Amino acid sequence: MKHLLRGLLLKIVYPLLMLMAAFFKGKREAFQLWVIRMNNRLVDPSSIGASNLLVLLPHCLQIADCEVRITHNIRNCKRCGRCGIKDLIDIADEHGLKLFVATGGTIARRIVKEARPDAIIAVACERDLSSGIVDTYPMPVIGILNERPHGPCLNTQVDLTVLRAVLKTFSPKPSGGG
Repeated sequence: MKHLLRGLLLKIVYPLLMLMAAFFKGKREAFQLWVIRMNNRLVDPSSIGASNLLVLLPHCLQIADCEVRITHNIRNCKRCGRCGIKDLIDIADEHGLKLFVATGGTIARRIVKEARPDAIIAVACERDLSSGIVDTYPMPVIGILNERPHGPCLNTQVDLTVLRAVLKTFSPKPSGGG
């Protein structure tokens, strides 16, 4: 039943809300946030194994003046600690997760297609999260909003306690292999 409701939300309600947002200036972000929250409630991570999760991150999590580019390979990070990428790599290693950085929707879709995960935990702003969740349906996606203390698309952050809490909701990794 949740799968059907999620489909209705993403394929019918979301486009209608975006149409309404054209007439109600300033409401687009609020509508997108509502869709993300409803989607997260309708995805049941306890029924999804944690052994094939993809964590998809926006490139704006990397500090803007960093000399190292991590967009093609997050493992290029020098782990200096100026941004949260080092901590995200540590969490991914700890949980055996696939971790990628996307510079936009086209790259994100390619990463999803190549990684072939069972589910996605995506970090981004309302616009990118809501459209990404819609684009990847029926794949289960849990969205985590990034924090933007310096404004959009610049030195953003992710609350690691929220990420860890989301990871705990997935069923445990099978013991023995993989």
